[in-house]
Amino acid sequence: MNGKKIIARNRKARFEYDLLELYEAGIELKGSEIKSIRKGQVSLSEAYVRTNGKQAWLVGAHIAPYEQANIFNHEPDRDRRLLLHKREIRTLWDAVRMKGVTIIPTALYLRDGLAKVEIALA
Repeated sequence: MNGKKIIARNRKARFEYDLLELYEAGIELKGSEIKSIRKGQVSLSEAYVRTNGKQAWLVGAHIAPYEQANIFNHEPDRDRRLLLHKREIRTLWDAVRMKGVTIIPTALYLRDGLAKVEIALA
């Protein structure tokens, strides 16, 4: 399975913000979340990225509960940790502190079966 399959886009991001740099990050997910993502039940419209210089989180992204997961389902609006290199997190942290920019997700997609999110300095 090569290439990427786009699941969700944040269409307002390109109109409301001037995108400076793009990054690709993995997402730490629970089992029922990846099943909902594969079904396309994701919304990035209210999402943003928060960082403290050591870790980064995707905040406000809505991944709908998976119907067949019953009691093992996930919280739809929980904060999800982003998987980035230390230097990338530090670069994002410095940009947010110094330049006063924000970090927003622009797309969520599957690449080789793994969920990835494209984030941008805006």
